[in-house]
Formats: sequence, structure tokens, C-alpha cells
Amino acid sequence: MTGKNTICLWYDGTALEAATFYAATFPDSRVGAVHRAPGDYPAGRQGDVLTVEFTVLGIPCLGLNGGPAFRHSEAFSFQVATDDQAETDRLWHAIVSNGGEESACGWCRDKWGLSWQITPRALSAAISDPDPAAARRAFEAMMGMRRIDIAAIEAARRG
Repeated sequence: MTGKNTICLWYDGTALEAATFYAATFPDSRVGAVHRAPGDYPAGRQGDVLTVEFTVLGIPCLGLNGGPAFRHSEAFSFQVATDDQAETDRLWHAIVSNGGEESACGWCRDKWGLSWQITPRALSAAISDPDPAAARRAFEAMMGMRRIDIAAIEAARRG
């Protein structure tokens, strides 16, 4: 790792699998160095994958195979700004169909428990509309959605 700040994500032996999925799914993402444990440790043995350096959407990350002691929560998520419905759908379905699960308002969780907000730029623009009534209508429409439907958000914004 060469950067001063890297996001460290805890996995239970599946850091390489997760990093490989992210690299195949998101643009500007890749798997870097894979480091093996130089000795036994509480969650593994010498030679097991201990850490994986990877990048998700240009953000440097380190996957740590630390064992089952800690789980991901919604307190941390990746928020992915999408440009259109096709990109929104592609990313949403990639996460959910790979053992993940849907949540509300554009949120979903991957099979490793990491939360993602797949957020169309159109949604961000709509809920920050200078017309408070338009912003409220768009916000209320979003509150009933799982995957964000841009056409429905724009229709609500227009009234």
C-alpha cells in the first residue's frame, strides 16, 4: 500500500473472492497484491491469504481475513453515483444476484455483508431541487423504492 489512507475491510477468509468480484463489477477497480500469512494466526494458518490490496472505483482498500469476530454494518457503505438507469440496474443486480440482498432507498448488501448505495445522479439532483415541493415529492417516491427507478423519481419531481 502506497497511500497514506486506505480503507480496511474485514472478511472471514473471503477477502480475495470479494476483491475479485468488486474488480470485475465496478469500473476503475482492480485486485493488487495478495499477501499470505507468514505464520499461524487466530483466523488462519501460515500461507493463507491474510490481506488483499484492491481498488474499488478508484478508492484504495485492504481486505483483511481477520475471521468471524467482526461483521460489516450499514454504518459504513460505498455510495456509487450512477449516470443512468442501465448503470443503476447493472450494479444493483450484480450485487444482489451474487448472493446479496436488497434493502431500501437504493441500498443493497453484498454477500460479504458490505453495504452499497447505488445512487443515480438524477436522484441526488431531485432531492436537492431548489423547489421544496419538488424535492419532497422525489424524496417521498424514493422512500418507497428498493432499487431506484429514475423515471419514477423524475415524474414525482415534476409532480
